[in-house]
Formats: sequence, structure tokens, C-alpha cells
Amino acid sequence: MKRKNIDQIKSLESKPKIVSIFSEKEINMISELFDALPEKTYNKKQNIRKKAWIQNYNKELDKIYFNKLKDALGDFKMDNLKNETGEDFLGLFHESFSPLPIHVDTGFNAEDVIYKQVITPLSSVGDTIFFKKRWYGRSTTFTNDPKELNFKPKPDQNDRSNAHLGDKEFDINLHKKYLTHIDIKNLRGMEIEYVYNWKIGETLIADRTFIHCASSRIKNKKIGLTTFTKK
Repeated sequence: MKRKNIDQIKSLESKPKIVSIFSEKEINMISELFDALPEKTYNKKQNIRKKAWIQNYNKELDKIYFNKLKDALGDFKMDNLKNETGEDFLGLFHESFSPLPIHVDTGFNAEDVIYKQVITPLSSVGDTIFFKKRWYGRSTTFTNDPKELNFKPKPDQNDRSNAHLGDKEFDINLHKKYLTHIDIKNLRGMEIEYVYNWKIGETLIADRTFIHCASSRIKNKKIGLTTFTKK
């Protein structure tokens, strides 16, 4: 896919930012919503359970969430999946039992002006690792595994690529500290831009063009809410 509007997307980019936009009560309301929502998918390969934030389960919380995001992001459009009637999901809850691999959440539409992803932790142990390299193609999982590179994705599935690789060996100490679940050879040429240590009560805002992954630090499971936006 050849991305359009790259210059506009780049003009909107910034460093990752931590904000505290939800009160303790609102975080509890979001956690209760997660418990109440039906399971959408359980990806056994990635060992992750996903639930979509379906509107109207809690209309008060729907309004609070959207307005708080607007205060933090300015004008935006949701870019999550939609329900059967075309109504936006407000985000995607992910309950991870294993750390996610290196990937990017740039979406699947070449004409979209992709904007920010908003990560709100609902558990306190874990990290999100952002790398300096950015990506402007389709949503992609990055791998050096020949079998994975032969994977043929469906329209709503991530591409596979090894285009992230470079010549410089990845820092061994950083690998031991954060990324033992990833083959260090699959990190060649990569440098860490930012490490976000998850904390309940905080929300992370980051560009969707950042290549990123979870750290290997996980305790039983990790629960968070992610919302993708566009202009």
C-alpha cells in the first residue's frame, strides 16, 4: 500500500506524551465496562483476548471518554472497527497473557490521515517500547522469521515485513532488560525512542506511525484500552 497524505501525517507527529485525563472514578468505570463487555476475539497465537468498546453500554461513560479525548487531542475522528450498523467502537480493550511483538498500528486505508493512538492502562505491570523508526505503510508485524514473512494477510490483518532491520546490532543490555521475548536478531538496526512504564491513572498519547511492542515485563496478564484516531 502506498500511503497518501504523508506530509500531512508528518506535520501532526510529536513525541509520546503522558497525560492524566481520567479520574480514579472514571478509570474504575472503564474497568467495569471491560468486565461487562462481551469477548470479541481470543487470538490464541498471540495469547491475547480482545473486547471492543461498544457504545451505549454506559452512555455517560461514552460521553466522558470522547470529551476527554477531544480535550487532549483536539479535533479527531475515531479509527477503530465498527459494529454491524456502521457505528464506531470507541476503543479496543486488550487482555494480554504474553507480550506483543514488534508492530505498527497504521491502519489499512491509504487515504486516511492517521493521527494518535491513546493507551490507557488498566493494570500496573508492563511497558510499551517505542522505537525511533516510523512506518507509513499498512499495519504491519515486523519479523525476521521466513515462515512469517510468507504469511498472506486478509484485508484486515497485519502485513509481515523485515524492512525494519538495519546493520547496527541491538544493545544487549536493553534486550535483557526489556525485550527477552524477541529474537535479538529481529532488533538489528533498531533503537529505542521511549519506554512507557504502565501506571493506572495515566494515559499515553503517541503517533500511530511509531513502530512499537510490549516489553517482556508482564505479571500474569496485562489489561489496557487502546483507541486509534485519524483526522
